[in-house]
Amino acid sequence: MDDGRDACRPQLVALDSTGDFYGEQILQGAAIGAVSGALIGGLASGRWQGALIGAAVGGASGAAVGYYAALQRQAADQQALFLQMSQDLGRENAQLDRTQIAFNNLMDCRLRSAERVRELVRTGRMDRANGQSQMAEIRNRFQADLALAQSINGRIGARGAEFDTAIDSAIPGGKASIQTAAYRPAPTRAAPRRNVEVKFSPNPDSARIGTVNAREIVSVRPGPAGSVAVETASGLRGYAPADAFPAQRAAAPQAADGDVRSLAATNLSRRENFAESVGNAERVAQAGGGFELPS
Repeated sequence: MDDGRDACRPQLVALDSTGDFYGEQILQGAAIGAVSGALIGGLASGRWQGALIGAAVGGASGAAVGYYAALQRQAADQQALFLQMSQDLGRENAQLDRTQIAFNNLMDCRLRSAERVRELVRTGRMDRANGQSQMAEIRNRFQADLALAQSINGRIGARGAEFDTAIDSAIPGGKASIQTAAYRPAPTRAAPRRNVEVKFSPNPDSARIGTVNAREIVSVRPGPAGSVAVETASGLRGYAPADAFPAQRAAAPQAADGDVRSLAATNLSRRENFAESVGNAERVAQAGGGFELPS
């Protein structure tokens, strides 16, 4: 409910609106889970009894097989099936990018709001009681944002299962074969050359959530946009400038348009990145996340 007091409402609306996409079918006719399961079971056994068994299985896993069944019905041949998958994956990846950006913007807005309240209290421009009240409101809104993001992440995961089933069924080697293309280098241990701020997202303008001191050993792996993902011994996770650390191995290249295997690999990476971002926000909340006033 909009009470007119939420400074981050535009960012909240943006994230909420991207989530609607994941409630839709990937293809028209894809939501035929139990029926698809029944047909698969019947074909496998050659008997209608098998179809009944398949219906029971399909009731549990039908959502995952529904997309691939719709692909098979609509595609005239394997080339057409791959073309449709490429189009669907391209659309999904673009939406995942929008959702990731919207989530990052919303989290940054909340964290900056908390930082402003801390600064006002620290400089005496806001009394402590008022600061505590405002900080509690920001913290509550942050928790509500997390609940929304977790819901969206669940829907992304459900659609991801549909894509995974199609990939396993249509691409030689299945999902295991694309995980190499989607691979992210394992973290290494390194220390920054200088004191660096840890940001919530890779955007250099993102909200600060901590600091890594020079010569402090942290876990590091390549991130996007000239950043590295870092994790400190205390469990703080975020992003810092790549040039502050020794050279890192490059992250996996982006997908070529129309390459279904590469698109599937980057789809997997985008899903994992969003889930990781939600997890990072959860840790920020659990650790206080800057929602504490200065002592």
